Order: sequence, then C-alpha cells, then structure tokens
Amino acid sequence: MDWMDALAPPSPPAATPPPAYFAYQQPLIAFTHAEIVDGTGAAPRRDMTLIVDHGTITALGPSAKIKVPGGATVLDMHGKTLLPGFVMLHEHLFYPMGQGNYDGLLNSFPALYLAGGTTTARTGGTVSPDGDLNLRDAINAGTAIGPDLDVTAPYLNGPGQPIYKMHVLKDGADATRTVDYWAASGATSFKAYMTLTRDELAAAVTAAHAHNLKITGHLCSVTYREAAERGIDNLEHG
Repeated sequence: MDWMDALAPPSPPAATPPPAYFAYQQPLIAFTHAEIVDGTGAAPRRDMTLIVDHGTITALGPSAKIKVPGGATVLDMHGKTLLPGFVMLHEHLFYPMGQGNYDGLLNSFPALYLAGGTTTARTGGTVSPDGDLNLRDAINAGTAIGPDLDVTAPYLNGPGQPIYKMHVLKDGADATRTVDYWAASGATSFKAYMTLTRDELAAAVTAAHAHNLKITGHLCSVTYREAAERGIDNLEHG
C-alpha cells in the first residue's frame, strides 16, 4: 500500500436498491368492485369497475355491467376507494436543510408525489430552475417518473436573506430581464418572494403578464393591498 492508498477514503457500502414504485406495470388493468369518488362533489359510487388500458381509462361503470377484457390484470378493490389524481398547486422539488441551505431532491420527490396520488403539480418557487425544467421535460418525454409539472421560475427576491442560491434583484429593470429570461427558458409561472421592492414587483407583474403567464407571491416587504394594486394574480402565504 502506497501513501495514496493510505489517504484514500474507504469505499462506500453497496447501495441498497430503491424500492419499486409500481406494484403493477401491466398495460391492461381492471379495478373491480371499487368505491369511486370522482371529485365533482357527487356521492361515492360503490361496486364499480374501472378499466385502464395503456394508461388510459377506457371503461367505468357498475361491476355487474362492465366486462373485464381478456388478459387484464384484475385487482379486487373490495373495501378500497379510487380517486382522481390530485392537482397540487404549491409544491417544491427541494427541502430546506437549515442555515439557508436548500437541497434539490429531483430524483426522489417526483416519484414520491406520484406514489402519493399527485398527477399534476405546480412548483411554488425553486432554487434549481434548470433542474426543474429538465426534469419536467424528461417526465414529458417518458424518461423520468413524476407528475405533470408546471414549473415556476426562480424566486423573485431582493437582498437581505442568507439564501445564496437565490438571485438578488437589483431594480425593476432587473426584474423585467429575469422574468423575460425564464419565460423564454420554459418557466410557466412566477413567484415573488419576501424582500423584493414594490417597483420590482410591479415590473415583474407587467413582464409576466406580457408573456400571458401568472405571478403569485409569498410577500413580506410588500403588503397584500399593494400587491393587488400592482396586479398580482394570487397570494400564496407570508
């Protein structure tokens, strides 16, 4: 053993294989004798059968009337309820680790959202915009697992927060440039954050609306009334 071998870190243990995210991957599945809650406010419907063929619902009705296709994988859903996919409106693909550190979890969060029933999600701000956009495109192309994503651009924020992954806006013109850049890059919404100025918010709203995109806010330095007067589309929290 030479000195380089002695200084080298030990080899990491073999990685544990990740758990399977799908219990069934057959193209044709029949869910029989299920309770259906369709999300419209209608009363639950019991003893229903739902047929899924290559990811598309092709039949839904009373179990006594729906014929299960030959070759289908049959899942007996007695005592279980089927719901439509959830559309989540304020999600993140990162996790706050403390001390201003926000780590992206692009490899695990999308599959966990999907496993939890989320089929469409809007991110409510990001610290990894290119990662979020690339992930969205990979999901759309079928090369990654996850819900359909509406990707919000990086936070529109001013100075004063020790979150070094965030761009700090300099003025209203910078807010306009930032919105224009990320709209051209494929972001589909924007989120104003805690320390931007009123002028920066007004410029960002104008720029977002020029691209026919929405802008929301988690606001502290601008009041809700001031934000509404400047045309913000929604208030998240703050």
